[in-house]
Amino acid sequence: MATAKGKTLSVEEEMKLRQPIDDYVGKIQDQVNALRVDGTDKVISLLSLIESTKRDKSISKDEKAAKIAELKQELEIAKKIEEQNKGQVAALVAQAESYLKENFDKIYYQPVKDSVAQEKVLAKANYQLKLNTLAKEHQAELAKLTDSQETKEEKYVYKNKIFDTKMDYKEELRRIKDRQHNAFTHKYHLLDLLRMSRFSFRENIEQRWENYQYTFNRRDFLLQNGLYFAIILVFVVLAIITPIIKGSPLLTYNNILNILQQASPQMFLALGVAGLILLTGTDLSIGRMVGMGMTAATIIMHQGINTGGVFGHIFDFTKMSLGARVILALVACIVLSTFFTTIAGFFTARFSMHPFISTMANTLIIFGLVTYATKGVSFGAIDPAIPNMIIPKLNGFPSIIIWAIAAIVIVWFIWNKTTFGKNLYAVGGNPEAAAVSGISVFAVTMGAFVLAGILYGFGSWLECARMVGSGSAAYGQGWEMNAIAACVVGGVSFTGGIGKISGVVVGVVIFTALTYALTILGIDTNLQFVFSGIIILVAVTLDCLKYVQKK
Repeated sequence: MATAKGKTLSVEEEMKLRQPIDDYVGKIQDQVNALRVDGTDKVISLLSLIESTKRDKSISKDEKAAKIAELKQELEIAKKIEEQNKGQVAALVAQAESYLKENFDKIYYQPVKDSVAQEKVLAKANYQLKLNTLAKEHQAELAKLTDSQETKEEKYVYKNKIFDTKMDYKEELRRIKDRQHNAFTHKYHLLDLLRMSRFSFRENIEQRWENYQYTFNRRDFLLQNGLYFAIILVFVVLAIITPIIKGSPLLTYNNILNILQQASPQMFLALGVAGLILLTGTDLSIGRMVGMGMTAATIIMHQGINTGGVFGHIFDFTKMSLGARVILALVACIVLSTFFTTIAGFFTARFSMHPFISTMANTLIIFGLVTYATKGVSFGAIDPAIPNMIIPKLNGFPSIIIWAIAAIVIVWFIWNKTTFGKNLYAVGGNPEAAAVSGISVFAVTMGAFVLAGILYGFGSWLECARMVGSGSAAYGQGWEMNAIAACVVGGVSFTGGIGKISGVVVGVVIFTALTYALTILGIDTNLQFVFSGIIILVAVTLDCLKYVQKK
């Protein structure tokens, strides 16, 4: 039974349209349920009983084994029944699916969509009519008044009436939107019962798209993605003007590879500090740790005997094999970085010291120690064979990018699939509540700092290989700003407990690409700092607006 296009449906009329579908599929569902009682349903129930029996500490080991054996016998019988009924169940489900495919949209969903479209038109017309009526009443009332105070009060009342009318209109639009969404999801509700929550890839995509449209809010969308659009627009402008000014295109294959190569070591640093930002912290010592790691790695992997000394001692690692020196350099970078991040983490976790202070202290200590120990000299190049061992080019493709991808995958797994990762979000969101629920805030904070140190060590080691050495205490200055800015642009919130690895990746690539483009255009480095500062300011402002809105 269809409804003429342009007609609005009452709730009773909508239910009447849906009734034949519910009756037809409901009868099939009853048959399917009857076939599953002694089969699938029992299998699920028995599997649950077996698991709970295994965890039951109130019975002896022998009693537990006997009970599990008995349940497994019943399980085998239930599985046989399930297998016997499998074909019949599949045929019934296919029959219901075929009916839904042929009739659901035609009989029910399309008339509801047409009704919803008409309801939106009527709601807007009614809203405008109410506004016009209120305006006329307001003007008529003002014409009667002579006292300024009464006029002021009337304007205030009128403003409140306008607001109430607007809220009523928004509520009506929400009701209309809910009606269409509920009609759409009803089909998947029926399929969910028939298939026991199994959907095809296409059906999952359709549901996600519908849910996205249903929950979409323009203001939230612009707050979350406005900065991305602005940066992409700037990058597009740079891509257009670069060929005009420099005579060569910006987005070439080689340039893209160069951007990704530069981004790879910085990816490690951003992934490390992202965990600290997730805990409402930061790390100001990243750049100095890169300089320290670069110096240590260059000394160990130096080509020949070192020309400079550390506390006056000249190191010679040439008697070691190249492979051993590479591994030793990596270990040294990780140990040194982790040592200092652990110190900062301890003071932060144990004494509630803000990471701004503890990592700033690290910055001064590291720079002072490395500069004093090395007299501030650069240690030259590493053995030319080492970069090909660590980051060889595979058919022209720089493998340093693969190292970055591996880091992204590992940190994503830690954040999303481990207890530590879940605790990280919990502590970042509300440390008091996390502590009450049994989470060790101290352990999580220390873990985040240790993880950051490991990533800093890897990043400085890769940067040493990429730059073929040239380690010095001054190397890496300002890198902490790039890493923090990339996280902020990528949506890792300083309010804590909010952020995704995908956002960090996007942030690093965006910042590196913009810096690369500005460098190609010959923009002064100092002006690039200004540009980065503006991006950080806008990103944090948008983040604060999102937080205020939630409050």
